[in-house]
Amino acid sequence: MSDVIITVRGEHETRLLPERAVVHLTIVVEGAERGAVVERVAALTEPVRADLAERQSAGDVAEWSSQRAAVWSDRPWSPEGQRLAPVHHASVDFTVVFADFAALSFWAGEVAVREGVQLGWIDWRLTPETRARVEREVATRAVQVAVQRAEAYALALELSGVTPLSVADSGLLGDGDRPEQRAMFAARAMSADAGGPVLDFQPEEIRVASSVDARFAAR
Repeated sequence: MSDVIITVRGEHETRLLPERAVVHLTIVVEGAERGAVVERVAALTEPVRADLAERQSAGDVAEWSSQRAAVWSDRPWSPEGQRLAPVHHASVDFTVVFADFAALSFWAGEVAVREGVQLGWIDWRLTPETRARVEREVATRAVQVAVQRAEAYALALELSGVTPLSVADSGLLGDGDRPEQRAMFAARAMSADAGGPVLDFQPEEIRVASSVDARFAAR
């Protein structure tokens, strides 16, 4: 009796609370004089840098970085369609990584009211070590699910055990399926309560998923 080829898909996912919050912040200044704008953005930026360095030393901030000031100019149009005098802009971007989410809430509430500060978005993440470990665990479980499905098919056909022939990320066995990403991470920052002195961030769980295609022979 020739072998029967069984092709199955194994999937598994898990959800974890984020371990890091990556905050994006920008300080922006604009004005009629280029030199004054550059000086002002530098004056507004320095206290933020000093504060972050102090918080990092205290352990509230895991790490942070900032870029040099970006400076540009434009000439806006008046409601009558006339070009107005040049307006100069300067901005400095910050990226701040928090491991302590309570410290993040207090810091965001304080920094948001400073002149020129624009709080952007938050990326909720796992640490690289956790991400690598969970990806391995989820991928292993997805393969196990594929094996269990193949064995169930073989049992239903009154065949003996299955022998693995190939396994790959979904869509990579050449069957015309659309490739899927093996591990996916998604998180969304909930809106904060603007009425209080502290911004209350409620991170969603991070979803880690794996999907594999596997081919077996059964006789």
